[in-house]
Amino acid sequence: MPSITIDTEFLARTTAELVRIDSRNPDLTPEGPGEGSCGARLADILAGLGLKVTVQDLGPGRVNVIGVLKGNGGGSGGNGGGRSLILNGHLDTVGTEGMADPFSGRVTDGRVYGRGSQDMKGSLAAMAAAVKALKDAGIRLAGDLIYTAVADEENLSIGTEALIEAYAADAAIVTEPTDLRLVRAHRGFIWYSLETLGRAAHGSRYTEGIDANMRMGRFLAELDELERDLRRRPPHPLVGVPSLHAPVIAGGTAISTYSSHCTLKIERRTAPGETVGQATGELQAIIDRLAAQDSTFKADLKVTAARPPFEIAEEADIVNAAARAIEGRLQRPAVHGGASFWSDAALFAAAGIDTILLGPKGAGLHSAEEYVDLASLADLAYILTDTALDFCGV
Repeated sequence: MPSITIDTEFLARTTAELVRIDSRNPDLTPEGPGEGSCGARLADILAGLGLKVTVQDLGPGRVNVIGVLKGNGGGSGGNGGGRSLILNGHLDTVGTEGMADPFSGRVTDGRVYGRGSQDMKGSLAAMAAAVKALKDAGIRLAGDLIYTAVADEENLSIGTEALIEAYAADAAIVTEPTDLRLVRAHRGFIWYSLETLGRAAHGSRYTEGIDANMRMGRFLAELDELERDLRRRPPHPLVGVPSLHAPVIAGGTAISTYSSHCTLKIERRTAPGETVGQATGELQAIIDRLAAQDSTFKADLKVTAARPPFEIAEEADIVNAAARAIEGRLQRPAVHGGASFWSDAALFAAAGIDTILLGPKGAGLHSAEEYVDLASLADLAYILTDTALDFCGV
């Protein structure tokens, strides 16, 4: 088989070029333009590599970019029996508050700086470099290699939701930054809105008023105890314990008026094995208990968004293929781990696609100085290439 060489100049240039294109998510930052311009440039790059490119239109300024390197076996069940593999990254970034030059794409001391450099335009460039390496070596895989750059991962993942409706594969690698660890699990999340109900009245009319804020205080005291209980539970071996926090609260209209309602936002981070029903039941039990103690306690709990946790077994074929590629490149056994954050890996897994996370080193995600390490991007590109050769076959 021809030797594989990653074009590191192409890798660095592509990373910097993508960072220089503003793709802030407009659902997080009102002035954000979305993924359109960055997606258009990436589509040109992929077409230049000889991929069959499709751009999924998800609304004004919002796109997915998909490039297919067709194999000679057509994926599982194809004529040659080769297995198909998705390489995945997201185009959108968070905001740039506090950044002096967020879209510089500056290259200094082996690092590319700027918003999205590590999260995750460097990964998009590494994925493209892996495809280029296969093309430059004249290698045709048995199964399809599907390059996917999606919208909206930083918000509600409308991009990956649309992608899995149109594309299937035997496995996927989500190239979120993992410091080159092979991540096999991460936590999920549930967002809640809780409203306690009172009765508005003049502050002097204590026989008429019911203070919704005071009722919320009772709930918060119980919620604090639940949070402590979560931390005492047996930890998941890869992601640790579940958690919750109460980041937003609002209630009342004037100092001399009893509050008629108070609203609390709750985020619950779930470990693999936990369900929305289970987590919601724990909160509802607090409400029911407080209502039984006082008939004036009334509260309404709603789930506003939820994403499942993710886990893949250590013996899965894609795990083993990636582990072999990591060991071959880094000359050490693969480090298996979990992530505290949520990712689109959970959506791929829910669609029946065996999935891992594997991405580069760097620092400053969502902060005032973000960078990605170019040497780790080269390592990632080699590992992705070798994993594709192993998993998809030739």
